[in-house]
Amino acid sequence: MQQPAPVLSPDANSMDDLCAQLSARADQVSDIADWPAESLRLCGASGVYRWFLSEDMGGYGWSATDQIRGYLRLAQSDLNTTFVITQYMGALRRIAASGNQVVIGDWLEQLASGERFGTVGISHLTTSRRHLNRPVLRAEVSGDGYTLDGMSPWVTGAPHADLYVTGATLPDSQQILLAVPSALDGIEAGPGNDLVALSASCTDQVTFRRVHVDHSMLLSGPSEHVLQAAEGVRTGGLQTSTLAIGLARAAVTYLADEASRRDDLQEASTELCREVDALEKRLLHASVGDTDCDASEIRGAANRLALRTTQAALTAAKGSGFVKGHPVGRWCREALFFLVWSCPQPIAQAHLCEFAFGPH
Repeated sequence: MQQPAPVLSPDANSMDDLCAQLSARADQVSDIADWPAESLRLCGASGVYRWFLSEDMGGYGWSATDQIRGYLRLAQSDLNTTFVITQYMGALRRIAASGNQVVIGDWLEQLASGERFGTVGISHLTTSRRHLNRPVLRAEVSGDGYTLDGMSPWVTGAPHADLYVTGATLPDSQQILLAVPSALDGIEAGPGNDLVALSASCTDQVTFRRVHVDHSMLLSGPSEHVLQAAEGVRTGGLQTSTLAIGLARAAVTYLADEASRRDDLQEASTELCREVDALEKRLLHASVGDTDCDASEIRGAANRLALRTTQAALTAAKGSGFVKGHPVGRWCREALFFLVWSCPQPIAQAHLCEFAFGPH
């Protein structure tokens, strides 16, 4: 099997080749039995996972802006695989930033090459399940390490991971972040939830039944807010908006192609393409720290644009777009994902008001 050329910059010809291959496979993944193993393998062989690591860690040292440009291209081609990669890279980057030379030595290169797959289970420390009085995943000091008990509720690629980067809460309410090999006794991963979209991401809960993790696998903590304490990695930010804009780009590209043959679509196509271009420009400005570009405003605008562009593409596709297997129908379902994936409450509330009273 011929190895793909490495993608050394967002503008490389090899990026076009990779995206074409991902796009060709995107409609073949629709449920939990369709884990995108081959697409992930292609990304690994193309060096995608090295975009996010510094050169001294075996990566390409891409800037934050180039990483976003890369994600925009991948999301336009195959949102499901790109979503999986965001969680995979969340694990990779937290390991790289941890300074834990044992975990870095044993795992970093295997993850960066795509030989092994890792993912994060940290939503219970951020937005998911924090309203519960008892932590859903608990840790206690036990001999030369920690014992984990409970579950991590939303873990992408749960049944396919070789390594989980997950957080747990100690009895004194301090938090720790651990690298947990999936082969340890007492771990049970769900097969994946059957979702409205992105079911092939195999996102499900992982249960830990008195799982002993050696102290050498500690990445960060104990601390009150372990995710904030970890250096070099931020939760949230522009990543979700990037994927939403990538999806919108796929929809307007389809719409523009249809408009080239249909005069009735040209006005709508031109306007929506202009909006995607403008929002992408704001996103890239924000990635270099432009304080005039508010991340929350970009997120709300990206959500709206993903919904509007995909529905416009469906309108243009007519009945054929409503038949299962057409990419436009998939894009419409995927756009709904951004209403629930790490959607901050103020943005969710703003969407509710718009749905109830119309845009202002």
